[in-house]
Amino acid sequence: MTVNLLKTEAIAMAGGIALLLSTLIATDASAQNSSLVGMGAQRRPLTLAEQSWTHRLMPEPEPIQKNDLVTVLVDYKTQVASEGEIDRKKKADGTLTLQDWILLKGWWAVPDPQTLGDPTVSGKMDNKLKAEATLEARDTMKLSIACRVADIRPNGNLILEGHRTMRNNTEQWDISLTGEVRTEDISVDNTIDSEAIAELNVFKRESGHVRDGYRRGWFLKWLDVIQPF
Repeated sequence: MTVNLLKTEAIAMAGGIALLLSTLIATDASAQNSSLVGMGAQRRPLTLAEQSWTHRLMPEPEPIQKNDLVTVLVDYKTQVASEGEIDRKKKADGTLTLQDWILLKGWWAVPDPQTLGDPTVSGKMDNKLKAEATLEARDTMKLSIACRVADIRPNGNLILEGHRTMRNNTEQWDISLTGEVRTEDISVDNTIDSEAIAELNVFKRESGHVRDGYRRGWFLKWLDVIQPF
């Protein structure tokens, strides 16, 4: 008796589950408009601001005005390699013989018999030049400098200008930068790479004992200009 009752309850429970599943399948999916499993044409678009508990909207950046500061990240690298070779040879032989000449006797010019023979001039020239040159140069400059917006073009481009002076005892470094950039190229953290700057002009000058150790004197500069050798 008890076993039959348990079987009857089990059968009834299974029938109820089957009826519930069939009802869910037959139900219109439009009731799940706010669910990711709903059909895209039937539900409204989902946004991260509405669905996330931790999402925060970023404030709109304020427009850049004159005298605002922008940090420029300078990463400049160049590499130049050049080789040259010249080998030149010149050789010339020449002989000059004077076969006829004149003599001046009084007011008259008469032929010279050249009893001592014909005057002869001979010469030889041998010129050789061989030169080899190799040039390999590498320049690297990496720094960051805060620049001020000096002007704003009618199209919205910004004119940047920045200066920096660093001194360590007797050593001094002066750095200047100018250029033109687009407003949209400036990142949200108010920085811009030097590669995005048009008409970029970076000037770096050093002074002190280190600079004096490798700089050229005026005489060497003069020799490099005229190149006498």
